[in-house]
Amino acid sequence: MKYSPMVLILALLLGCEQKKPTGWIDADRIMHREAKDWVSLGGDYKEQHYSPLNKINIKTVSQLGFAWEYDARSPIGRVPRGLEATPIVVDGIMYTSGAWGFVYALDAKTGKEIWKYNPKVDASYVRKACCDAVNRGVAVWEGYVYVGTLDGYLVCLDGKTGTELWRKDTFVRRDVDYTITSPPQVAGNIVMIGNSGAEFGVRGYITAYDLKSGEAQWRFFIVPGDPKNGFENEAMEMASKTWDPNSDWEAGGGGTSWGQSAYDPELNLLYVGTGNSSPYPIWFRSPSGGDNLFLASILAINPDNGKLIWHYQTTPGEIWDYTATMNIVLADLEIGGTTRKVLMQAPKNGFFYVLDRATGELLSAEKFSRVNWASHVDMKTGRPVLTEHGQWYKDEPKLVFPSLGGAHGWPPMSFNPGTGLVYIPERVEPMVYTATKTYSWMPDRDNTGFDYSQMYKYKQVINQVKEAEDTITTESLLAWNPITGKAVWKISDGAPNGGTLSTPELVFQGTRTGYLNVYDAKTGEKLKELFTGTGIMAGATTYEIDGEQYVAVMAGYGGAPTDYFPQDAALHQYQNNGRIICFKLNGGETPLPPRTVKIPTPEPPDMKINSALVDRGSVLYWDYCEVCHGGFGEPPPNSTWPEGHMSQHPDLSKMPKDVHKVFKEIVLGGIFSSAGMASFSRSLKEEDVEAIHHYLVKIQQDAYDQLKKAAGD
Repeated sequence: MKYSPMVLILALLLGCEQKKPTGWIDADRIMHREAKDWVSLGGDYKEQHYSPLNKINIKTVSQLGFAWEYDARSPIGRVPRGLEATPIVVDGIMYTSGAWGFVYALDAKTGKEIWKYNPKVDASYVRKACCDAVNRGVAVWEGYVYVGTLDGYLVCLDGKTGTELWRKDTFVRRDVDYTITSPPQVAGNIVMIGNSGAEFGVRGYITAYDLKSGEAQWRFFIVPGDPKNGFENEAMEMASKTWDPNSDWEAGGGGTSWGQSAYDPELNLLYVGTGNSSPYPIWFRSPSGGDNLFLASILAINPDNGKLIWHYQTTPGEIWDYTATMNIVLADLEIGGTTRKVLMQAPKNGFFYVLDRATGELLSAEKFSRVNWASHVDMKTGRPVLTEHGQWYKDEPKLVFPSLGGAHGWPPMSFNPGTGLVYIPERVEPMVYTATKTYSWMPDRDNTGFDYSQMYKYKQVINQVKEAEDTITTESLLAWNPITGKAVWKISDGAPNGGTLSTPELVFQGTRTGYLNVYDAKTGEKLKELFTGTGIMAGATTYEIDGEQYVAVMAGYGGAPTDYFPQDAALHQYQNNGRIICFKLNGGETPLPPRTVKIPTPEPPDMKINSALVDRGSVLYWDYCEVCHGGFGEPPPNSTWPEGHMSQHPDLSKMPKDVHKVFKEIVLGGIFSSAGMASFSRSLKEEDVEAIHHYLVKIQQDAYDQLKKAAGD
């Protein structure tokens, strides 16, 4: 039967639906997600990291096995990098990002690569990244894929081909240590991106760009600049009143936004969590004190114009690295007999917050972890009530819970609307907070003003230790009821520190020990464990193709240097190769990576060691090199860094002779910058590099002599 042109036009006018292109995500699709898809980092616009798919359930999960894997190893340099993104899956296509800002589009059923995007980053920016060259995900919207690169660009790609359509420099300054590890967030007609770098002394901000053209629309700074230079907007003028006018403005102030944000299309509000201070001690940063807005806050912003609608500060006068950049979850909860549109967050400071997402009204703030810096949050003022542990650590060290690693870090929590529970990767860790005696901003190094060398030395605060648990770290999977403000169950079985995914009956969580574990969502009973041999930090995703449910997760361990690669991490047994691993019912055995190979200490160069240079070089090494390359034994007394952490960067005590010959050219000349080893010429002099070299040769000589002695040579 043939139809006249007029009939066809009428059919279109009457709303006959046109099929959307494959991989297309728009406002309607993200608000009314089909169960088979996963259309944002958190699943849909509510960012709950929840899926209603239930073919993998309590009865069938025992059959879960390997489906496919994709090699997502970092192609830059020799160092494996952490993978922290949750893949987006729509119409059978998976979009996700890897280290540096690489982007992968895969057939979600087979793992076959459709396209791969190389951002061609300046690898030297890894030196400026406090917590590895990681990337926390992409945004997919109306045929485009958006990603931030470590070296500061927001890139728009063609979703079909991976072709770069535009690239925008998001940094206001390139003479300070900004980086990008955060995912973009689409909100209305804009795509927003934040940045990282507070530990190195920068002023945080977010920037919005037009979705199609990439033209900048607005910028919102998180903290004010020097009042002498004026204010960018009314919000900054208001915030400046909570800072000392004579603050150390050169230090930046901090407040970077590097976590997973959220957007409510019905309220047209963009929700952004903000970061820690820079430097930490307020007596260096803002000598007369003050709340120092908008550090450690949740902001609600109109995405059309960048204006602040409301704010809530979780940690006024922040001095503990208590960022509020952890993932934000939206939900509709019945509170006091009324259904409220709420926003939930479990930031580093150990309190679980429930806010009215339209007004910012505080509805609940209860401790979800061990907290001693504050006794409670005053519900009338919304402010935490400090204890003696939470007072300034200027005059004496303080034993504080949580540590600067936080009671909950960046790995996403999830919310199950069926059980009503939030599943949090929770951590209990004490820390001795001590400031350096003086502070001034310095390039190429940490600028927090925190004395890291004291952070685990509990003997100096023995008078503050009340219980044996005061010096013990534990990690758990916590099921939290946001309405009652209480824990329902808690599982501590090793290192369950990855992000969580929840489905009607199950909770999925990866571990640094290389497992993907599956738990009963109601009781916490472990139902299945899948050993992958690769540490897992990211939150998993789940989707359905041709009637079959899949669970996929990015595996590759990395992260902040304060807890880099503990002894139980899988990478001490297996090579830490970045992978995307997918599982399905009736799948097979998961293939394991190759075993790690220990490198023997080579013969050191024939070099006369100067003991004075060794002493000086040890301090310089711990202040500039240890954060990436790891330490050797106890730090020197005048270093600000703790006892050496485990690292997967090259062990500089095992350098071959050819590398020793060009040591100065590496450190000052930057001849290895393409592999991520940037030049330190703006902060170290030739005599400094010579001292570091003498220290490393001495370490190598001692180790080599011990090997010869053990071999009976």
